[in-house]
Amino acid sequence: MDKRDAQVNYRLSLLDQSPINDGQTAAQALEATLIFAQKAEALGYHRLWVSEHHDTDRLAGSSPEVLIAWLLAHTSWLRIGSGGVMLQHYSPYKVAENFHLLASLAPDRVDIGIGKAPGGLPLSTKALRGHAPADSAPGFPAQLQQLTHYLTHLDDHLAGKEARALPRPSVIPQRFLLGASPESARLAASLGWNFVFAGFINTSEQMMTESVLAYHEYSAGQGQALVSLAVLAAETREQAAALVAEQHNFRVTVGDRHVTVGTREQAEAFVQQAGATHYQIEQQKLSVLHGTPGDIHQQLRDIQRRLCVNEFVIHTPLTDAAVRLKSIELLAGQH
Repeated sequence: MDKRDAQVNYRLSLLDQSPINDGQTAAQALEATLIFAQKAEALGYHRLWVSEHHDTDRLAGSSPEVLIAWLLAHTSWLRIGSGGVMLQHYSPYKVAENFHLLASLAPDRVDIGIGKAPGGLPLSTKALRGHAPADSAPGFPAQLQQLTHYLTHLDDHLAGKEARALPRPSVIPQRFLLGASPESARLAASLGWNFVFAGFINTSEQMMTESVLAYHEYSAGQGQALVSLAVLAAETREQAAALVAEQHNFRVTVGDRHVTVGTREQAEAFVQQAGATHYQIEQQKLSVLHGTPGDIHQQLRDIQRRLCVNEFVIHTPLTDAAVRLKSIELLAGQH
């Protein structure tokens, strides 16, 4: 979707985390994500990404690749991707195979988004690691470099010399690194990935500015920087304010380690699973860009002008599917 006036031109895309509302089953939450994707396509959004979370009763999307395949099969042209796959848990080779298979099933419709976070609490992280020691992984930059190699080295002359991540798609997936720091932006630029600043996780405007500008500097115009924000549109400012008023998350500090989770129960579970005795749990008001569609587009235009961002990935962090649908309808209808 392009939003145009005399001075700006930007696309709108979506991130959906398949939230499980009270009294709802995971199957119902995933069906709501499908309805969300089909509505996004009908409204003209450019792409929709799904997330990866483990061992939580609040979010249903534990395997983005599986959900992506289902969404691709039930939509026609909308780009579908991961926002993102938590690479630390997996073989870069297998991740590349998965996305090349998806891109072969739906040519020129698949995005691969990669994240650095664990996507879960310590027990699920340990389970995903299997028998591998905690310190055996090569580190995220090295893993991303390996993944880049497997996504780009498919030539026939390599057959029999090194493993290729086949099948070879006719159009390779678009690559996005999700991050919230200048370091992530520079890593994305150095390996030829597009960069997405996760503003719904790190709400610091200064960090957003530094990260996006760092990407522009180091990529030399060879990739694109996107910004992902928590957004809620309503028919009036008062309605929007009321809907986000009770939205909170919880920041857990254990030594020099910080994690952000959605509920106090998750925060306490993290502390218990980490075996921490000295910690801090802080309730934080969720930072959501909210208001009428006109209010929101004005703020997006301001960011677009300031940071030369031509696409925003909108995340609506409410569990009520009807509220999420209404929000994206209102944003799409504001020309």
